[in-house]
Amino acid sequence: MRSIPQRVNTKKNHENSSDSEGVATELLILKPEGYPLSGMIEDYPIIENKDVFECYAREQWSGCVVRKGEYLFDRRMFPDFAYKIIEIEPAESVIGMSTSIVVSEEENDPLASTEFKNPVCFDSVVGQELAKQKCRLIERFLEEPERFGKWAPRNVLFFGPSGTGKTMLAKALATKTEVPIIPVKATQLIGEYVGDGARQIHQLYDRAEEMAPCIVFIDELDAIALDRRFQELRGDVVEIVNALLTEMDGIDERAGICTIGSTNRVHSLDTAVRSRFEEEIEFILPGVEEIQHIFELNIETFPLEVEPCDFAALAKKAVGLSGRDLVEKVLKTALHRAIIENRETVTEKDFETTLSKLIKKDENRNPDRLYV
Repeated sequence: MRSIPQRVNTKKNHENSSDSEGVATELLILKPEGYPLSGMIEDYPIIENKDVFECYAREQWSGCVVRKGEYLFDRRMFPDFAYKIIEIEPAESVIGMSTSIVVSEEENDPLASTEFKNPVCFDSVVGQELAKQKCRLIERFLEEPERFGKWAPRNVLFFGPSGTGKTMLAKALATKTEVPIIPVKATQLIGEYVGDGARQIHQLYDRAEEMAPCIVFIDELDAIALDRRFQELRGDVVEIVNALLTEMDGIDERAGICTIGSTNRVHSLDTAVRSRFEEEIEFILPGVEEIQHIFELNIETFPLEVEPCDFAALAKKAVGLSGRDLVEKVLKTALHRAIIENRETVTEKDFETTLSKLIKKDENRNPDRLYV
C-alpha cells in the first residue's frame, strides 16, 4: 500500500533549496478513487464549484509532498475519501497556495494530458519557414496577452499533409513562449453518452483558462468538425460542434487562450467551424534541400555507424514524402535492416533499397503529391 504524502515546512525558502521537497507544485491532477473500506458512507463528493474546491484542497493539503501514483485523503468534509495523483508538475513537489488542482474522472481523460516542458523547439521542425513566420504573431500574443485586447489571435488553423510538422510546431511554440500546451486528439472528445462531448470541450477550456496563457491544440479536427453534409456517415456530433463554436466565439471571455486546430482534410471541415479561425497556416511537403537536411540531422542519432552517402541524390528520389515518412519509413527501416543482419554499419544501399520499395508501393499515386 502506498504511503500518504508527508508534510514539509512550508516556510522553507523553496527558491533557494536544492531539495526536491522544496519545489512548489504548479499543477496537480487528481482522480477520485473512493473509500478504502466497503460499508463506509456512500456519499460521493460532487464538485459543483471548482474554484471553491481548489481553495479547500489547497488549504487542506498545503505543505504535502506529492508524487505521481500516491493518494491524498480528505480529512474533513468526506473523511478518508481518496484521490489518486495521476499527474504532477514538477515531479515530487510540494502543494502550495498557488498550486492548480484539477480533478479528472478518468485516468486516461484527454484533459489530463498537459505539457509544461518538452524537448521540441523551432529548430526541430525542418523547413516550414512560412508557417514559422506566421507563428510569430501567436508567439507575441502568448508572451504578452494583455497587449492585444480584443485583437488577440485566438483561433488558428494548421493544415496540410500528414507528417509535415503541425504538432511539432505547436509544441515548439509552447517551448519558445514557456507556456503550457494541452494537446488532445479530437476523437477523444467524442463521448459515449449524449452531452459527454460538449462537457469535455467546456472542461478543456475551463482548465486552459486556469493555466492561461495557454495553448489548446486539437489534432485531427475533422473528426468532430466534419462538414455537416457528411455527418450522417459518422454519427451526429452537432452538440460537440456547437460547444466548440461557443468556446471559439469567446461568448464567455477566456483571456490568454490560443486554440490551434490541426487537420489534413481542410476542405472537409464544416464551414461554420472553419470560419472561426482568423488565420490559416499551410504546411507543405519538404523540398529536396529540406529532405537532405532531415536525412543528415537524424542519422546523427543512429546507434550504428553510417557509411558516407550521397544524401543529395537520395533526397531527389524522396520528393513527395513527408518528414515523418522519411524518418519512420526510410531511415528507421534502413537502420532495422542493418540490425537484423547483425551489421555494425548502415550503408547507402540500405537507404536506396528502402526508398525504392516505398516508392514502388505507391507508384500508382500522384508523383507530385505522394502521401504515404
